[in-house]
Amino acid sequence: MSQASVLVMKSTVDPNTKKKKLVLLKGTDTKANGEFDLEDLPIASQLVLKLSATGYKPQDVSFMIVPQQAAAAPGGESNPMGNLPSFSKDLGIIKMTTDTKELSTVTVTAKTPAMRLDLDKKVFNVDRNIVSAGGTAQDVMRNVPSVNVDIDGNVTLRGASPTIFVDGRPTTLSLDQIPADAIESVEVMTNPSAKYDASGGGSGIINIILKKNRKQGYNGSISAGMDSHGAPNALVGLNARQGKVNVSLNGMYMGMNPKTVGTTDRYTFLSDTTTHILQSDLQRGKGHFMFGQLGFDFFVSNKTTISASYIKVGGRFTPTDISHLQTDSITNNWTRSIYSLRNSNAVRSFDVNGAQVGMKHLFAKEGHQLTADGSYFHATSHSSSLYTTDYYTGLPGTPIDHTTYQQVLGTASPSFTTIQTDYTNPLGKVKLEAGLRASFQSLNNFMDTYNVDKSGNAQITPYGTSNYKSTSRVYAAYVNLSHTYGNFGYSLGLRAESSNYSGDLLNTPQKHFHNSYPFAFFPSLFLSEKFKHNQELQLSATRKINRPGFFQLIPYTDYSDTLNITRGNPDLVPEFTYTFEMSYMKTFAHSNTLLVSGYYKYTTNLMTRFQDSGLNPIGKPVLINTYENANNAYTVGGEITSTDNITKWWDITANINVYNSHINTENLKQISQDALWSWFGKFNSNFKLPANFSIQATFIYQSKTNIPANQQQNQFGPPGSTTQSSSQGYIKPFYGFDIAVKKSFLKNNAASITLSMSDVFRNRESRMYSFSDLFHQEYDRLKDPQLFRAVFAYRFGKMDLNLFKRKDTNAAGPPSLGN
Repeated sequence: MSQASVLVMKSTVDPNTKKKKLVLLKGTDTKANGEFDLEDLPIASQLVLKLSATGYKPQDVSFMIVPQQAAAAPGGESNPMGNLPSFSKDLGIIKMTTDTKELSTVTVTAKTPAMRLDLDKKVFNVDRNIVSAGGTAQDVMRNVPSVNVDIDGNVTLRGASPTIFVDGRPTTLSLDQIPADAIESVEVMTNPSAKYDASGGGSGIINIILKKNRKQGYNGSISAGMDSHGAPNALVGLNARQGKVNVSLNGMYMGMNPKTVGTTDRYTFLSDTTTHILQSDLQRGKGHFMFGQLGFDFFVSNKTTISASYIKVGGRFTPTDISHLQTDSITNNWTRSIYSLRNSNAVRSFDVNGAQVGMKHLFAKEGHQLTADGSYFHATSHSSSLYTTDYYTGLPGTPIDHTTYQQVLGTASPSFTTIQTDYTNPLGKVKLEAGLRASFQSLNNFMDTYNVDKSGNAQITPYGTSNYKSTSRVYAAYVNLSHTYGNFGYSLGLRAESSNYSGDLLNTPQKHFHNSYPFAFFPSLFLSEKFKHNQELQLSATRKINRPGFFQLIPYTDYSDTLNITRGNPDLVPEFTYTFEMSYMKTFAHSNTLLVSGYYKYTTNLMTRFQDSGLNPIGKPVLINTYENANNAYTVGGEITSTDNITKWWDITANINVYNSHINTENLKQISQDALWSWFGKFNSNFKLPANFSIQATFIYQSKTNIPANQQQNQFGPPGSTTQSSSQGYIKPFYGFDIAVKKSFLKNNAASITLSMSDVFRNRESRMYSFSDLFHQEYDRLKDPQLFRAVFAYRFGKMDLNLFKRKDTNAAGPPSLGN
């Protein structure tokens, strides 16, 4: 048991009253594994050990330290210590029992801070974030400082796409497949050390920590709610712990019925003509998904724990899209306009299974530990989409000239496997950390496009298929040394990574592709200095890599989407990012914290999207989207984050990031985009009001900013989507305001009702302008403005170690303390 109070008392005679009394000699708290150490205690004196912990009966243990003769040296040799006696006492395992008395009233005066700031990371506690109640991880991310989320769920951190982990490991789950109520906290690392993946880490790491309840006895929670689009949600969480076994179970059902409206205005400049497309869309995405999590912990001893967990997520959606299109073909002398109406109806389903097994062992020395774990995630998704396009004889509303039908069938099956071990050992004043990691990622993708006639007969389109499979492997090892000398500390790390990938195209003559990257080294250096008045300064420098993926490398042209034709580039090389960051942190009274950071990122061979012209299989000029290595890119900026407890009932978390970014694309025979100064702000305000009311308000603002070069794009969009993007362009300014009110009631505030509304002023609109020598495009979309959600939640439980009562009271014992 951790954080139990340990006091050592000695009986003495009061010189005034001549009566015996206990005098405090030493005191401490138990460590995470229940152990404790006390030094400089009197010899041959009767002492009393007093133990106490919340929810357990106080316990007294009498003991005496008696000199013991040291053992003789082996082989009859003389002992260099002269066989001095040993003055130590091992009290063994001390059992504690729960206090089953019911309290008539419980008053909680402390609360978990909404944000914890450290020099190397920010930790956002989701329990304090009532705005996201009943939502998904996307809603959580919209409230995390430093993090920006667009309406499609794409996440950026300081203007770039970070690596996202779940419990420190890769996952096939997307943010909209993780319930917000299943998340305990979110860790944001803007410049991770050599301990973490070098792949993609140049843009930072966001680690989602799922809830893991290990409280004694049994406890649980239930919640249910609905939003203004008629989408319900429900959650059940249960946990039971007795003796050495802990079992937890979480299940959630979440309905979704999002509504998105948008317009796209694009000009494409080809050799023989200029094409202008004006499109307006109304999208609905009705469906649901279910989330299940089962966890098991076995406490072998107070030093060793074995854990296992299983996650299953599945869902089904029936999205629809109504698009009005005007297509103009412009030549020197005339313009021809075609008006059409396209109805898209799809059925999409997915199934995700994940498992993780881990072991943690604590050695006798504090901080000395070994962990090992393995995780596996596998997902399967299916989609069937039918696109019906009616072409008018003239303007919209005139008789229909003809109708075309197109069907797309797709299956994707990605998987992640990760095996890792980490070792930590304090060697005197130097702490050694080392680890090994192997990760494997595979993807099987099958997508076929069919033309359907009026009779319903389908014929596959020869150039409308995209069938491939790929496997990538990354092997890594790291070592990290850290040392604190007075107020100065340093951490020096080195990581080595090697990777390879292989893939097969299943519908082209050139079927197999393979590439490998030899071991590369990624150092990290952290320097810190502590000053008076709770101040600390840190300087960090790291090197990271971003390797091209299989889809970016295959020299195959995908014509399955006639307006978004893509082709890989086998000549792509990895990009390397060098990040330098200086941070200053000051802790004030009442736990108020200020963190000020300045950073500079420089990337060589930046992989960026690029547009080129070509001919389709029937010889018609088309625009082809591919990838190229730009010369370089940089981002320089400053960030301020503060947590302020204004009063006992009001606290604020504020984050402002000002940055300048630039991509040098002169090697691509196009003008480099001008460097652009941008800023991003996010403010969370929490009010604790009388009658157990609480209010949270969140405001975000994003100024005009360059389009992230490595932003993740959705590869499962419908054919005919006219969205294009390139390394040139910008995102227009936007802001958003969310608010939530929570009322707690019943005994110990066990029940609550939360009412929330997102995008109150309907201003979180995604507006983008992108261009190249071959196209200009403006793109506007608005998703779920003023979405209202109501959620009821109820907590229950009892701290009872005899949850599973048996006649044999010796079959399982209570938690123990050991020294």
